[in-house]
Amino acid sequence: MRKNKQPATGIEKELKCQTDWPKSRSYTAIVNSEENRYSPETVNLLELTYDQLVDLFRERYGRGAYHSAALYRGFYTHAGLALNALPAFAASPRLAAQVGSDLNCIRPEVADQVSEEGVTKLVFRLTDGLTVETVIVPMTHHTTVCISSQVGCRMGCRFCETGRMGLLRQLSAAEIVSQVYVVKVLLGWAVRNVVFMGMGEPLDNLENVLQAIRVLTDQRGLDIALRRITVSTSGVLEGIRRLAAMDWPQLKLAVSLNAANDEVRSALMPVNRRHDMAALKQTLQTYPLARGNVLLMEYVLIKGVNDHPEHARQLARYLEGLPVRLNLIAYNPRHNTPFEAPTQEDVDRFHQALIAQHVFVRPRRSKGAGICAACGQLGALCNPAR
Repeated sequence: MRKNKQPATGIEKELKCQTDWPKSRSYTAIVNSEENRYSPETVNLLELTYDQLVDLFRERYGRGAYHSAALYRGFYTHAGLALNALPAFAASPRLAAQVGSDLNCIRPEVADQVSEEGVTKLVFRLTDGLTVETVIVPMTHHTTVCISSQVGCRMGCRFCETGRMGLLRQLSAAEIVSQVYVVKVLLGWAVRNVVFMGMGEPLDNLENVLQAIRVLTDQRGLDIALRRITVSTSGVLEGIRRLAAMDWPQLKLAVSLNAANDEVRSALMPVNRRHDMAALKQTLQTYPLARGNVLLMEYVLIKGVNDHPEHARQLARYLEGLPVRLNLIAYNPRHNTPFEAPTQEDVDRFHQALIAQHVFVRPRRSKGAGICAACGQLGALCNPAR
């Protein structure tokens, strides 16, 4: 396993983008820790859109878009430059000093980096010692980044490694954005797609996820197109409704379904005991989609659990009336799993059964299982090296 720590330089150093991280400690010992909190007067640049930075400069320094634009552009394109080397700040050393004192861009440390089959997993250590994971998936002409929204997850899905951790804490908007910032700006990957499919339930941390999306899509910064962002949910209906109310039809919504009936889904996913599949479908039927967009349904195939021919027929009936593309994913075993992964023959058989029912389905091959970077494998117990 290769260590990869990104040192702070230039603008990053002046804005205090790193601190001295504590070594990883017991999760339970620091869940409620008040360490490493910053005063309300100190603002993290990673949680601001350009317009919000302009407002801040106007309110705090009486300056307009000239200086804030220079800082925002410099931070996201030339982080190695010194703040006072930017023309907008060269003639204003006092302003540069004030900005360096008032703003920070604290981001997680890349504690570990490991790769397999072209997939790279980054382990980020947060300022309180907790860790989250991000997966980089290179494609032919672009890169997809799978990011986390929580440390752990409260949903408790039985097939998911992260669900075994419980919810330790929410990630801030800055901690969410920093995952993409590190991959795109500091590591130099040509990031096009961002998927909220890492650790955590994004709609259980909705306010921070929404702000992160605003920052990610800002054309003056990371410039990730909204249509290239996918938010995945286990079926948190309140969150789906809130997301629908944002009027972002280009944003892609993925639903982790994983069952064709309530009995099986409730056994696998406790969220279904609160909102059954009928309620989920009713909510999805009113979700706004841009022309040509579809809802993404994720179906993790588990041998002997949700892979029977009757399940294929039930699933087809359930999906009727929804503009859906179904992604069929073979189960990736987690630590001490009670479940068995399907064989390729099992996947092919279920795939063909869905096609016979006229379901728009695509089998998805997970990569990175050997480094615990595949679907459902992210989490502390899957990486004993931590």
